Amino acid sequence: MDQSDFTSGGDTGIDWGGTAAGNANFLATARPLLTGVHTGLPLPAAEPLRTTLAEGEYEYFHYGCDGQDDRGWGCGYRTIQTMASWLGRNVDNDPRLHNRPPPRIPEIQQALVSMMDKPSWFLGSKEWIGTFEASLVLSYFYDVPCRLVHVRSGRGELEKVAVEELHQHFEKGGCPAMMGGDEDNSSKGIVGVCTAATGSYLLIVDPHYYGGHLEKGEAQTRGWAAWKSLASFNWSSFYNLCLPQTDGKTKEKKKRHF
Repeated sequence: MDQSDFTSGGDTGIDWGGTAAGNANFLATARPLLTGVHTGLPLPAAEPLRTTLAEGEYEYFHYGCDGQDDRGWGCGYRTIQTMASWLGRNVDNDPRLHNRPPPRIPEIQQALVSMMDKPSWFLGSKEWIGTFEASLVLSYFYDVPCRLVHVRSGRGELEKVAVEELHQHFEKGGCPAMMGGDEDNSSKGIVGVCTAATGSYLLIVDPHYYGGHLEKGEAQTRGWAAWKSLASFNWSSFYNLCLPQTDGKTKEKKKRHF
């Protein structure tokens, strides 16, 4: 949603695009999306106690990346597309789903109407969607159920509930996760979690970038893929997690230990 929604819990240090956000020329130019935009980032703590990361390739979807200008309302759709790109590349129990491209925004809206989650006027609208809709969409297109986790408020509950849920999710070889809330209602992709003696950090893949092609280093420098301390989140907001359940459906990967 609006950039202020994401920063209300503290200064996240994100560059929101500046002049690029006002230049729509890039929409006419199709470019390949970045894969594994977070890879190569250093850990946020010198002596982490526990770190778990998503394994496997995914594409970084963001505002306007496919030619549709969805600034201000499309972050949930873009996070779903990022998760779907991981499923298409890494779920191999069903040949029909292997390398299946992520659904486009109109296809996501049509699926939600077909499932009778949304009324017919939803088609072509700029209505937001969140973690619940993400669970429906990923089940519809990829036959993958999702676990929804509600975190009642702020840093204490995030540390107590969300961090452990995410550690367990990624230790099972889990897909990138989705996070959203009420006061902090900007959708975020999560591809890792790090716990240190001083607190925990989430590795965020942020869909709010709008502009031309980014190199991975630039995306990381500008904060579109970055570790965020739990202290930077909105302490008065509740949060929801959408965790795709891919046990037994993914390619075998070499486990990483930290």
